[in-house]
Amino acid sequence: MKQHFDSLERRVIRSSIDWSGGGLALEQFLAGRFTYRSLEEWRERIRSGEILLNGTLVEPERRLELHDCVEYFPGDLPEPEADLRYRIAYEDETLLVVDKSGNLCVHPSGPFFRHTLWHLLSSRFGQIHLVNRLDRETSGLLLVAKNPAAAAKLGRPGWPVRKEYLALVFGRFEQEVDAAGFLVPDTESAVRKKRRFVTGERPPAGAVHPESAHTLFAPEQTGGRFSLVRAVPVTGRLHQIRATLFSLGFPLVGDKLYGPDETLFLKLRSGELTAADREKLILPRQALHSTLLEFRHPVSGEMVTVKSPMPEEFALVNDAG
Repeated sequence: MKQHFDSLERRVIRSSIDWSGGGLALEQFLAGRFTYRSLEEWRERIRSGEILLNGTLVEPERRLELHDCVEYFPGDLPEPEADLRYRIAYEDETLLVVDKSGNLCVHPSGPFFRHTLWHLLSSRFGQIHLVNRLDRETSGLLLVAKNPAAAAKLGRPGWPVRKEYLALVFGRFEQEVDAAGFLVPDTESAVRKKRRFVTGERPPAGAVHPESAHTLFAPEQTGGRFSLVRAVPVTGRLHQIRATLFSLGFPLVGDKLYGPDETLFLKLRSGELTAADREKLILPRQALHSTLLEFRHPVSGEMVTVKSPMPEEFALVNDAG
């Protein structure tokens, strides 16, 4: 299902039925695709009016046809706490550049709806278009358009946009690295979504869905246990900076998935993360910060540069231990 946000007051999750769902009862379709609820639980939600088929209430046994529209209204679900702080680093009639905290989802996802940057900005500015996104735990700058035409221009392949990040990593990062290669699934990991970076002009033989990835890294500051690294992504792939640094032997401080111990990610998912585990992470969130955005303005054509200072917690690099 895809999430749509017709209102700031409630979320709507919609799905268009394809060949795999045609002929199934509505309750069977929901229970088969979204296994976090049982058949009986989905049946109760259909009967309570939370599920509509083509805009109307139907019985759970109703058979689905190709291109039917299923809508789910989850209601006012409780949301986890988030750091709702953000700063408008640049604004004109067309654009915003927003500097967000390190514990704030950009888009509504999972349990997060009102506790998202999208909801905060939409409540203040009306309809907005998020040009790029950051992980929930990544702080710093991202680009927002106030109209769809500007968003489309900024999203064009080849449109001049330069991004720089600061990353606090374990280890002594002392030389520049031009990391060009591929991101592939990490088949040795217990986490399906985890990726690894491999160098080379061609992907490894047998790699599933490899994606070319290119990042430039340079040491900013090297301490005893940690280093501050500047990362300039040439390509824009999922988890690119985190996975590449991990594969180079410099895992991010605070990163549950691409840190030194991925079992912490599994513990976090199951609610079993202990105080001792959190001490291993050093920081409560992954130490990645979007520190610079430089782009061609979609209306004036001028180059715009916006910067965000290094977060205070990244000063750990001075730890000589």
